[in-house]
Amino acid sequence: MKPFMDDDFLLQTPTAQTLYHQHAAPLPILDYHCHIDPRAIAEDRRYDNITALWLGGDHYKWRLMRAAGVPEREITGALGSDPRTVFRRYAQALPRAAGNPLYHWSHLELRRYFGIGAPLDARNADAVYDRCNERLRGPDMSARGILERSRVEVLCTTDDPADTLEWHDRLRRDGTFRTRVLPSFRPDKAMNIEKPDFAAYLDRLGTAAGLEIVSFDTLIEALKQRVLYFNERGGRVSDHALEYGLCEAAGRPELEDIFQAGREGRPVPPLDGAKFRTAVLCALAEDYARLDWVMQLHFGCLRDNNSAYARLGPDTGFDCVNAGSRPERMAALLDRMNAAGRLPRTILYSLNPADNETLMTVAGCFNADAPCPGRVQPGPAWWFNDHKPGMEKQLSDFAAGGLLGAFTGMLTDSRSLLSYPRHEYFRRILCNFLGNLAEGGEYPAEGEALSGLAEDISYYNTLRFFRLDTIGNRSDL
Repeated sequence: MKPFMDDDFLLQTPTAQTLYHQHAAPLPILDYHCHIDPRAIAEDRRYDNITALWLGGDHYKWRLMRAAGVPEREITGALGSDPRTVFRRYAQALPRAAGNPLYHWSHLELRRYFGIGAPLDARNADAVYDRCNERLRGPDMSARGILERSRVEVLCTTDDPADTLEWHDRLRRDGTFRTRVLPSFRPDKAMNIEKPDFAAYLDRLGTAAGLEIVSFDTLIEALKQRVLYFNERGGRVSDHALEYGLCEAAGRPELEDIFQAGREGRPVPPLDGAKFRTAVLCALAEDYARLDWVMQLHFGCLRDNNSAYARLGPDTGFDCVNAGSRPERMAALLDRMNAAGRLPRTILYSLNPADNETLMTVAGCFNADAPCPGRVQPGPAWWFNDHKPGMEKQLSDFAAGGLLGAFTGMLTDSRSLLSYPRHEYFRRILCNFLGNLAEGGEYPAEGEALSGLAEDISYYNTLRFFRLDTIGNRSDL
């Protein structure tokens, strides 16, 4: 019987162990999609207790606690819960989460940042809570200290087009912090025309762009100005959250009518909303391609399903997989961009794991005469899929239906500064997958090709695909 989460955790063969320990583990982290608050990094925030840092914004953990029957007042703190009580409740729930990635992630995080190797449970919850809080007082446990300890080389946050990026500007001027924090362009609010706050958002975006948004054309002009603003501050990537794959054609007069309906607060039917989003996305893709950005398209999620807890806001653990994700529509969307010469480097993510094979084959249709390997490719196992079987399936599907050697590897997609052991988790699973191929005689173990795959997928492919190797010192941005 193997020891619990030892040094060779998830590494089943000698080849996998060599690949991980000698080739993948030493590499720094490039986190090209996360939701960490740049202000927390700029201000080098410190945390009073482990609950605030570890459980304060992690809806993965909140879902687990709800499933274990923990009352909501002792999870989100919406009703004034005590931090120690919240931690105790998570400690009580965790031992029942066998097979859940949170069981592995939580213990990796406790080991890597707090030196705690014992499994967390109700019996040691108070002792672990106190030990973590004492460790948080250390000089290296501020926001920046945690990132540097995690060896995060580049971190791409998620930012609205109307944001001033003032915290990114402050970080860019700070020559003492080694991690490069770059903005990512996330224009969901400008595309969700059916939302009741769409009109108010247009005012905010117009103020940021320095123009009044009164038509579809002025909306596109404002967004394009903000793309340039982000680009000047080191932006290399956009990110779009879609409910499902879309590509709905509409002429300019129809788009103008749809825009005016949203601006005036009138109902916008779903098909009209899809036409509007298609047009905005295609217009932005022109600039992404021209600037050589990476466009990320996330889809296949049904959001905010439990209306009884709407007071908690979005991203609080009430989302689910959308079975009607329509991944085949991505082929038509990419073809429209490609035919116009406006197809940027693109990563496709679906929350529905049944879409893996479709996305592999869709991506393969758009790499002819591409400026880089894997110009269009599926992203890593995302959200409800970033567990061991999900990652293994994604790697297997990518290898069988695409070019695994072009894969850009892992991201955190997290709001927690303590999430970086997820990269370790992924790298261990990756090296085990490659090791099994080699030890099964399906790939040569000799030479540098095998270790090169482990290193490229862990680090170098991301460096090149996102052109992060073109970013010099902060003063160059």
